[in-house]
Amino acid sequence: MNLKKTFKHVVVAISFGVLLLPMAAFSGNGKKQTSPTGQGMIMAELLFSLPYEELSTDEINGLILMREEEKLARDVYQYLYNEWGLVIFQKISTSEQRHMDAVWILLNKYGLDDPAENKAPGIFTSQKLQDLYYALVAIGSESQVAALEVGATIEDLDIFDLLELLDQADNQDIKTAYQNLLKGSRNHLRSFVYQLSLNGVVYEAQYLTDEEMASIILTPYERGLYNQDGEAVYEPLSRMGAGGRRR
Repeated sequence: MNLKKTFKHVVVAISFGVLLLPMAAFSGNGKKQTSPTGQGMIMAELLFSLPYEELSTDEINGLILMREEEKLARDVYQYLYNEWGLVIFQKISTSEQRHMDAVWILLNKYGLDDPAENKAPGIFTSQKLQDLYYALVAIGSESQVAALEVGATIEDLDIFDLLELLDQADNQDIKTAYQNLLKGSRNHLRSFVYQLSLNGVVYEAQYLTDEEMASIILTPYERGLYNQDGEAVYEPLSRMGAGGRRR
């Protein structure tokens, strides 16, 4: 499909973008941001309870990339919600903010500069992500189905990148954060693929293998918080219905 080919040509530049990012400058003090609440507070406590470990260049660059890549998802979804009024974009943009918060917790913990600090929606430090944002909102503005395909492809790419970064990381707190971002992105991908199916569209994986895609789509939504090995360590006492917000 032309839309998918166009999308893939644009986003392929950042699939391995972490290798091109410069090492962030260290800052003695953490950056200020609104403190997380609810399950975000539990995540913060979990990440801060894990030991401080020396960061590799790959780990630093990975955190910088994911902070802005999660912002990209949030900002695109907010734009597409305003464009089409589809509730899925509103709900998942809220979840992407929690993903941003999780990465911010680690930037703050290690005193790293935040590339998203004071950046308005749609504005990025990375020029590649800036160009990608403009391309995504243009594609997603063509139709509601195109918007849903943009959402599915963002999550497809996000999972692909996170799996790469997880292989590069050995710090417990970073691996824990990435496992939770992966869990959330798998849930988001399930939601977008389901919405596309209601429109008679079968989403074809652009970055994940067909086997990886099938293993995600054919398994239930995931809940709670995961440890560094992808095992659940906390689950909410109550479960929201099918129309509720999922992480």
